[in-house]
Amino acid sequence: MFTGIIEELGSIQNIHASKNTLVLTLQGRKVMEDLKIGDSIAVNGVCLTVIDFTHTSFSVDVMPETYKSTSLSTLHKGSLVNLERALTANGRLGGHFVTGHVDAVGQIIKREHKENAIYIELTFPIEFDHLVLNKGSIALDGTSLTVFGNRHGHLTVALIPHTAKESVIGHKKIGDQVNIEFDMLGKYLFSFWQSREDRQLSINFLKENGFL
Repeated sequence: MFTGIIEELGSIQNIHASKNTLVLTLQGRKVMEDLKIGDSIAVNGVCLTVIDFTHTSFSVDVMPETYKSTSLSTLHKGSLVNLERALTANGRLGGHFVTGHVDAVGQIIKREHKENAIYIELTFPIEFDHLVLNKGSIALDGTSLTVFGNRHGHLTVALIPHTAKESVIGHKKIGDQVNIEFDMLGKYLFSFWQSREDRQLSINFLKENGFL
């Protein structure tokens, strides 16, 4: 489990590719402080397991399903990536609950500076439209952000200067791909509601089932 608060920007040191699998070797600093084999690290929002490490780098496996369903296959040597260690029980939850399981890959179609913010618009598969809520939470490349606009397979987020500098999405350009994880609570709520025969969604329903 992660928070979507990126700890540092790392970089790809080496990529070993074999058909639909990868072994990524990444350079980091902060995430290396207490690293152990078997630890979970979110790399651009994808939960991966540390299989080897040195004082300055660590390696992770990317399996075929992850290769096909995320943007990790587009990385190259030198690519910047978001890095976040798994949430500790005594840590602050500054963002929102992020699992590191990517739902879809989006594409940036617009970047616009508005005073001290950068507004980024991206497209995503329209079948996930019901999971995007205006002013709701979303994780883009593992960064916890707030949706400021959504319409038929498009959404807009705004980056403050700190986020633009310290996370990879601030360095991305029009046409670049972005890993998307929709809000976990919204996914569970929709799945629970969809499984009911009557599908009556009300305030009483939410209270009775522990959502409020």
